[in-house]
Amino acid sequence: MKEKQENTFLNLILNIILPNLILIKGGDYWPESSPIWANVALALSFPLSYGIYDFITRKKYNFFSILGFISVLLTGGFAISDLNPIWFAIKEAAIPLIFGIAVLASMFTKYPLVKVLLFNKSIIEVEKVYQSLTSKGNAEKFGKLLNFCSYLLSFSFLLSAILNFGLARYLVNSPAGTETRTKEIGEMGLYSWPIIMVPMMVISGIALYKLISGITRMSGLTMEEIIKQRK
Repeated sequence: MKEKQENTFLNLILNIILPNLILIKGGDYWPESSPIWANVALALSFPLSYGIYDFITRKKYNFFSILGFISVLLTGGFAISDLNPIWFAIKEAAIPLIFGIAVLASMFTKYPLVKVLLFNKSIIEVEKVYQSLTSKGNAEKFGKLLNFCSYLLSFSFLLSAILNFGLARYLVNSPAGTETRTKEIGEMGLYSWPIIMVPMMVISGIALYKLISGITRMSGLTMEEIIKQRK
């Protein structure tokens, strides 16, 4: 039986865009006496509900729902807390920074994350590539290429962390517990996703290009032989 595929459009709308729009605009559509946490609770309901629905229909955990729920929970919690805005900026920078450190640290394990993100069996004919590289004596060179791609991916996360920190310091400045702070945090939630994803996509594209071109050069395989063909 063919596995039900994720709906990318619904993922973005229900897990990211709608929750943050509620944080930004929610207070404009119901009484001013409504507590700020009500906005946060409503925003949380979307990734939570979609995550449960997706788990029931696909029997898998939805990564975007989990990430969206955690993100709204943390940003919403900050909106009603009295923490200094700099801690919010640190939190926004910490997420991509942790990913970047994880990519670097994984280089010294048996399971480098670059293989999960780029050199994986859903994209590349991994076994065929390794056989060809080994037969030509280029397995060690290929290992160095994977390390280079790991550094590129890690740099993309570091760049996202720096940009996120700067954006948070620029946007979030209002007093704690105010509707203005909630709106600022909602705006930050919307802007931070492309700030994380755009550098990641561009630099990942460069890394994938370097990886594929390196494989063709070292293995002698053609692009068609390397890329996994969809059936």
